[in-house]
Amino acid sequence: MGDMANLFETGRFAQPSDQDEAADEAQEAADEAAEEVRRRLAAEAGDVEAMSVLGAMLLRRGDFDGAESHLRAATAAGDRAAANNLGVLLHQRGYADEAAGWWRIAAVAGSAPAAHALGRHFRERGDEPAAEYWLRQAAEQGHVLGAYALADLLEHRGDEAGARRWMRAAAERGHREAAYRLARTLDRNAGHRRDGRDGRDEGDTEAADEAEQWYRQAAARGHRRAALHLGTILEKRGELKEAGRWYLTSAKDGEARAACALGFLLRDAGDTESAAVWWLRAAQDGDGNAANALGALHAERGETQTAERWYRAAMDAGDDNGAYNLGLLCADQGRTTQAEQWYRRAAYAGHREASNALAILLLRSGDETGAEPWFSKAAEAGSVDAAFNLGILHAGRGEERAALRWYERAASAGHTEAALQVGMARLRDGDEREAERFLRCAAGGGSAEAAYRLATVLDARRPPAPEHELGEPAHEKSECEEWYERAASQGHRRAQVRVGMMAAARGDVVEAARWYREAAEAGSRNGAFNLGLLLAREGSEPEAVVWWRRAADAGHGRAALRLALVCARRGELAEGQRWADLAVSLGPREVGERAARLRDALRQELSA
Repeated sequence: MGDMANLFETGRFAQPSDQDEAADEAQEAADEAAEEVRRRLAAEAGDVEAMSVLGAMLLRRGDFDGAESHLRAATAAGDRAAANNLGVLLHQRGYADEAAGWWRIAAVAGSAPAAHALGRHFRERGDEPAAEYWLRQAAEQGHVLGAYALADLLEHRGDEAGARRWMRAAAERGHREAAYRLARTLDRNAGHRRDGRDGRDEGDTEAADEAEQWYRQAAARGHRRAALHLGTILEKRGELKEAGRWYLTSAKDGEARAACALGFLLRDAGDTESAAVWWLRAAQDGDGNAANALGALHAERGETQTAERWYRAAMDAGDDNGAYNLGLLCADQGRTTQAEQWYRRAAYAGHREASNALAILLLRSGDETGAEPWFSKAAEAGSVDAAFNLGILHAGRGEERAALRWYERAASAGHTEAALQVGMARLRDGDEREAERFLRCAAGGGSAEAAYRLATVLDARRPPAPEHELGEPAHEKSECEEWYERAASQGHRRAQVRVGMMAAARGDVVEAARWYREAAEAGSRNGAFNLGLLLAREGSEPEAVVWWRRAADAGHGRAALRLALVCARRGELAEGQRWADLAVSLGPREVGERAARLRDALRQELSA
């Protein structure tokens, strides 16, 4: 390696330089000049091919005057390539009709480029039948531009099958725009087939796979929108690294949407700074989504003025999210009047979430009449939250049927709380099966109340537990217990008490105490009472009294009766009478009757 380095340094190995490149360019120019001299001599000697080639050389160089004489001479001698090039020259000079005449001569003689040019000429003139005839002539001779132009014409005329056939032919011959448009067509058709049904069948998969192949071909040939779509497909599939590469390729070629998508990919990967760089690039190119992303980034950092500037930029780019986000920003700052103005602007543009936010703002200010139409507009546009809010609105007025209708609409779109409300309504109506269906949806969506209600429905159906010989502790956890536990683990107090009771029933005192204590500390009077019972059985009456007192203060009659009994046993008659009085007032009836007897006995004892 050292010898090689030394030899390189002494210049004994040739190294490319700017001078070498300049020499190469000079040599190429000299070769071209020599070729032109040879063609001129041959043309002057009457060589038709030389005339045609020389004319084409001068045409490429922009020497129209020099090219025309040679092309006309070659055309007069019957050279079809010269006739085509003469048409090109005349078209560039503005003599379109004369150019078409020469293209027709060349096309009739079998020139595919001339047929393509003639077809384009007729399409520009609005003569689509003639355009189709000549473009088909070019396409059938294998002319790739002719195939693409024919496909474009047929697609415009609604001939989807013909358009796809020739678009595919052009794509197969390497036309990148044809490959991209073929991929888009396959993508759209697969999407339309899925619109009317659930799932994705084998035909959809094949179409999607083929679309991806054509996107790849177009992207590999430098088509930036194809690279963007390919990146989107890969991102949805979870192949983020390759998706990022194609987004980067597209973004570097100037595709703002790809730069924006790359920014989101980088943000999700934790690289916020790099994401901001690409969002900035996309936003400066007029991408409203990227401007919104920059606004959100600065808002998170507390840089509200910069955030507002980017939201305004998004709005100026035609993105209604900009106005909506400005409304959110103003609402967070307590600028209610400005928030309403921005929400209205986005809502009038059809932004459904802005309509819902505006309705909430109006409702909070006491304008229920003004809020309802905006809720309705948002709900009709597909806002699930707005549909749920309409349900709440109608329920507050006592319009149960209207409320249920909106709850059902929101629930069908997956709204957890709406599904809970429908489930509860079905339970009130006695339709237990339908109630169970909606409660399962809500519980599966994370609603602790729905999990508890579902557990109670299932619990009511459970057959009595079988008696086991010799008291064997055989216990298999049922589905209702699983739902109780799920609700309890989410902090549902009544579920926690129920789980504690089930644990106590199977003899697991520690587990029962844990759940009772958790419920009691969260404010459950039943949890506090049951925890007191458990502690008393375990010999910890002083601590039990603490929890019974908490339960009684919260309105638990049985806890008050227990305290009265404890006081009576200890000889604290006045205190016992006080707790007995409370138990009588709290009930229930049987507790009140026992407490009244105890109170009377304590009163007699005190007066004796």
